[in-house]
Amino acid sequence: MINSVVALLYVGLPAMVLFLCHKYQFLNRIGAIVLAYAIGLLLGFSGLSDERFYMVQEVLMSVTVPLAIPLLLFSSNVREWRKLAVQPFYSLLFALLAVFIAVIAGFTLFNGHNIADFNKVGGLLVGIYSGGTPNLASLKMMLDVDEEIYLAVHSYDMAIGALYLFFLMGLGQRVFQFVLPKFKSNDDVAIDTYTDEGLSGIVKSGVLCLSLVKVFLVTLAMVAAAGGIMMLVPQSIQMVTFIFLITAGGIWGSSLKWINKTRGSFDLGMYLILVFSIVVASKVQIEGLSNINPSIFGYITFVVFVSLMLHVFLARFRKIDADTVIVTSAALICSPPFVPVVAGALRNRSVIVPGLTIGLIGYALGNYLGFLMALLLSHF
Repeated sequence: MINSVVALLYVGLPAMVLFLCHKYQFLNRIGAIVLAYAIGLLLGFSGLSDERFYMVQEVLMSVTVPLAIPLLLFSSNVREWRKLAVQPFYSLLFALLAVFIAVIAGFTLFNGHNIADFNKVGGLLVGIYSGGTPNLASLKMMLDVDEEIYLAVHSYDMAIGALYLFFLMGLGQRVFQFVLPKFKSNDDVAIDTYTDEGLSGIVKSGVLCLSLVKVFLVTLAMVAAAGGIMMLVPQSIQMVTFIFLITAGGIWGSSLKWINKTRGSFDLGMYLILVFSIVVASKVQIEGLSNINPSIFGYITFVVFVSLMLHVFLARFRKIDADTVIVTSAALICSPPFVPVVAGALRNRSVIVPGLTIGLIGYALGNYLGFLMALLLSHF
């Protein structure tokens, strides 16, 4: 019974957030996604979200993003995507280079050569910050990482990652635009944006029309089919395959006029992203940060924020815009499911597809790069 109440709380809170953003202009300027993340953090820190609700959290996290990705892509203009390919590619290269430099520098700074298996921590960080948690789990097995070290890296990454993501969504765009250009379209390419006022439309009965129900059923079928196919491939590439398939399904759906023109599909996808944001933020708990290993905690903090600064520094020479840098960093540091979250905070849907593509490349490369880094650091 209590799990059902918690699930309803997670699903219902975004509606409250959207109502408040629609009613109060200063909250709308902050953004619905930033507010959702803040509410989730408060839930986690207050102890209202603990191990008893782990299954509810995992189910919601596993369901919301796969359903959201096609819904977010359905209203996109496919012909615009190819014109955004060059800058994200360079941003990906710069981001990976920044992570490598930060991992090596941090290994030396935190006396990694004096700590047993600290090179494996460096390998884990390259894997997780070029791909995500699936790579972290895979590298644990590949490198035979001690369970205590693995849990420490995973816990600290969640806490630091929450602060990092909150910075990107709340201040990142304004801060980086001091040194990077703003996102601009070509003369013949319009920038797709949305506002939180638009998001609030999803809670109005007029949006929930029959066409949107049909689109949602198509989305369910796509996700179910992708999940079935995913189970047929080796476990090491299951997540890559799954995200690739639902992304491809979203692109295919956007080419069908009746799906592309259905009002409310993007808003519904963003509502699911708000649910995901609250759930994932609520998993960060103060109790999980007790007995901190200062070397590992400092190493992770150093890698996350130094790699971000290096990424911005390198992007400046190529004149890569701030939104592309932010979504690239989020795709690698936080993994592809967070791309729509960050794109929502930036109010720029044009960066969703490049961000997801970058995240898929990171998923594919993460295990190999992490393993090679661990080998490299073992010779330092």
